[in-house]
Amino acid sequence: MIDAHAPAPPRSNGAPPALISLEGIGKTFGRVRALADIRFEFRSGECVGIAGHNGAGKSTLMAVLTGVFRPDEGTMTIEGRQVSGYDPNAARAAGVRCVFQELSLCANLSVAENMPILHPELRGHDWRRRATRLMLEQLDAIFPGHGMKGHELIADLTLTQRQMVEIARAFTVVSDPVKLVILDEPTSSLDAHTAAQLLAFVGKAGERGIATILISHMLGEIVHAAHRVLVMRDGRVAAVLPREAITHDAIVAAMGQDLDAGAVRATRGETSRGNTHAAPAYHWTIGAGARTRIDARRGEIIGFAGLAGQGQSEALLTIFEAATKGRERVAFVAGDRSRDGVFPLWSIAQNLDVRWLLDARRNAESNATPLALLPRLIDRRAARALATAWTERIGIRGAPSGAGILSLSGGNQQKVLFARALASDAQLILMDDPTRGVDIGTKRELYKLIREEAERGRTFIWYTTENDEFAHCGRTYVFRAGRVTRLLHAHECNEQSLLAASFADFEGVPI
Repeated sequence: MIDAHAPAPPRSNGAPPALISLEGIGKTFGRVRALADIRFEFRSGECVGIAGHNGAGKSTLMAVLTGVFRPDEGTMTIEGRQVSGYDPNAARAAGVRCVFQELSLCANLSVAENMPILHPELRGHDWRRRATRLMLEQLDAIFPGHGMKGHELIADLTLTQRQMVEIARAFTVVSDPVKLVILDEPTSSLDAHTAAQLLAFVGKAGERGIATILISHMLGEIVHAAHRVLVMRDGRVAAVLPREAITHDAIVAAMGQDLDAGAVRATRGETSRGNTHAAPAYHWTIGAGARTRIDARRGEIIGFAGLAGQGQSEALLTIFEAATKGRERVAFVAGDRSRDGVFPLWSIAQNLDVRWLLDARRNAESNATPLALLPRLIDRRAARALATAWTERIGIRGAPSGAGILSLSGGNQQKVLFARALASDAQLILMDDPTRGVDIGTKRELYKLIREEAERGRTFIWYTTENDEFAHCGRTYVFRAGRVTRLLHAHECNEQSLLAASFADFEGVPI
């Protein structure tokens, strides 16, 4: 609750008014100190970028701001009045909204039916019509040309469309005002064009006095949009950068990442890898009507580019199905980890070990072994040793291997998916936007790992919405409307060429 008798502080000359002030906020989970002495002020109309490695405390701080967690220490004031008994209902009444990294939409409901979950005041005989109208108005304002009607089932939408719906729902005003919107990795599943639409809207919302918090591992977005940057490390405020001091390198330095110049260039996508001279070892034909041939060489890193939702994920699934039928050793790293990647009720170790069940089943079928004997065919000690080795190699941190997978941060969950694929015997690795929500230091480690494994002969097919990452690919296929418009080689793969190819008329790569 807000103490209505507490006086509001006077506004300083020229500075935006304080919306939410944090003084000495601390939060502990058992022996883990998640937040310690957080002191910061969020101001009306301001965009605050928050950066930090996975596990730095960003998500815990957002849970405090939204009333999900109550701090163990410190005080919070909203518009100058100290709050007590702060919970999600109080946060909503105060105008605080959040777009979480792991989307909160109900997949079995339609777009309109998901509106009352956040806006319970939508009721009465015509609530569905009102919900549809409000959603479409907000989608039109943020993402012109989105193409949705409002009655679609969430389960039938692409990950990009679901992200757009979640964002639009957060900015929608029904009765309670919108004063602060927390965007936790909002562009992780958006392409560059759609992400630019969102950032432009954030600027317009600021002009109307709406504050935003932008949590992103795509540091270029923070540099572009933020008025100030709060950098977190180990649950503490590591630095607060004013607008004039916000640069990519300044954020990286404040995060405490040990990046030398070469590593920074690699992280930004200024190096490329790929075996482009060997004879093609893989061939696939994809698409309906005008069909396209995709080929790859052993040890090559192939990119799939284009605007989000243009058939890249479907192409990966087609390749996976063809490789499986052809008894190729293939693994898939999902980008939508909550739906397609992790087993949420299993431990970290079990999520890593599950690949061995597939390998054991394949061996049993090839040897005509009864599947009832399958558990006896698994060398659990060897499986656990291999999983432990990859856990250490990739650097999965935050919980012991016996803990539930959901106890890890999103970035560390993604590391588990990488470890599961790379610990297998697969020689073909398919990656569906795999670095969503992963911090810059972890990305650097994963890029290095992908290059090392490619040099050992593994082939990678890599769809990503981050154009910088295509510089790690020897060749990149650009998709539009389910078909390939261009094939770009490493030296051609720059931002301008990728964007032009994403909107180009179909030329295709012939069979």
